[in-house]
Amino acid sequence: MVYDLNTDIDRERFKRRINALYLKRTVVDCKEHNKPRTNSQNRYLHVLLNEFAMMTGNTVEYVKREYFKRICNSELFVRKAYDKLLKKEMETLRSSRELSKEEMTVAIERFRNWASQEAGIELPDANDTQWIDYIEREAQHQRIWL
Repeated sequence: MVYDLNTDIDRERFKRRINALYLKRTVVDCKEHNKPRTNSQNRYLHVLLNEFAMMTGNTVEYVKREYFKRICNSELFVRKAYDKLLKKEMETLRSSRELSKEEMTVAIERFRNWASQEAGIELPDANDTQWIDYIEREAQHQRIWL
């Protein structure tokens, strides 16, 4: 359960929950969450990924993994760890859910710039609502291929 301790109601819910767990003497995991990206950022990112996928003929998942994460934002997403069983260093990709609002803003801007400069694909600005709405409708029509 996630509680926003900036609100009175969540502070009270949090206290009750913690006290109940304390009385049960159970094992708990309590961690602080980064300020998550906003819903509008999430929507905008998916619009950009869908548009790029439609323009290049790739799947959205491929675009997100290879272009958005590996090429444009490797320092934010690519993690390397040594696998003892395979005896070699392996790469994993961090989830975009883990990014803060600020990190997501940077990642999106890098992707837009790269798409324009390297792929010759202009992606909409976050304020271009008509273009964004059009892309969302088009992506729904082409969902089977994306």
